[in-house]
Amino acid sequence: MARFWRDLNPTLRGFAIIALIALAVVVLNLYTALASLYLIARIGFLLAIAFFFYLLWRERREDIGAWPGRAKFAFYGGAALIALDVLTFGFWGASGLAALGFLAVLGFAGYAMFRAWRDQHTYGY
Repeated sequence: MARFWRDLNPTLRGFAIIALIALAVVVLNLYTALASLYLIARIGFLLAIAFFFYLLWRERREDIGAWPGRAKFAFYGGAALIALDVLTFGFWGASGLAALGFLAVLGFAGYAMFRAWRDQHTYGY
């Protein structure tokens, strides 16, 4: 049996493992546990994204601290709006016009951050 499993096509082996896990969930009636794990994974993913952006900010905070107040307000305001937008979308989801609004807010806030950063890194005219 070990030789059969080792010589099996890797894609087919992966699908067999997924099918065994799905069968175990159905047979043992683990839907609630699976939903709880899914919620924990969503929260963990959002925290991982937040930690990544925190590390980026920490490397560049002295540079941002030297900017004028208006540029800092636009940059941090855009970042806060993006964070709020992603958290709202991550917990409540969106479809139709709400998804379009999510993308519009994300785009406008990202553009505001980009313009604030670009204005501080453009020298001359």
